[in-house]
Amino acid sequence: MERECYAEGFCFVAGVDEVGRGPLAGPVVAAAVVFPRGVLLPKVNDSKQLSESRREELNEAIGAINGVQIGIGEVDATTIDRVNILNATHMAMRLAVEKLDKADFILVDGRPVRNLPLPSRAVVKGDAKSASIAAASIVAKVYRDRLMVELDALYPQYGFASHKGYGTAEHLDALRKFGATLIHRKSFRPVREVIDPPPAQLGLF
Repeated sequence: MERECYAEGFCFVAGVDEVGRGPLAGPVVAAAVVFPRGVLLPKVNDSKQLSESRREELNEAIGAINGVQIGIGEVDATTIDRVNILNATHMAMRLAVEKLDKADFILVDGRPVRNLPLPSRAVVKGDAKSASIAAASIVAKVYRDRLMVELDALYPQYGFASHKGYGTAEHLDALRKFGATLIHRKSFRPVREVIDPPPAQLGLF
């Protein structure tokens, strides 16, 4: 995909991907990565296909490339509740791109994103077709996982270090027992029902 963009006259192609749409707690995070042309790239792949240790190795390798550009955008749970998760994800992507020093085209994973600051192309399953999108998925995942480990120290009873905010049985049990924290997404139904449980259904007979 990058080579196609170079053939069209673009020089600094950013791959953009996000992580954290589905969790019940924590931010949604996007990363943007621009690789210099002609460098030897690490064997990146969709972050979901990689072990945690391999993601950490590749994250280090990506950051060590001379001339690589990396931008990270983060949108917190309060903003997610205010603008909804789709808009918050697009906001994180824009923030990530705006932190790049130099870019002239964007390859974004998945569906089109409105109001990006540069020309862009949406690529379905882009992390399998674009090295920079795959790298962005790794950078975003490692960044968010590390953040959730830090948040686990603030809220140790919820298990954020293990499930990273996703709705596991452990997390749902902790929600019911301890209630929602400041980093929970209160517009997401499992959290909303803990805060304001639905009325009990009356029997028909």
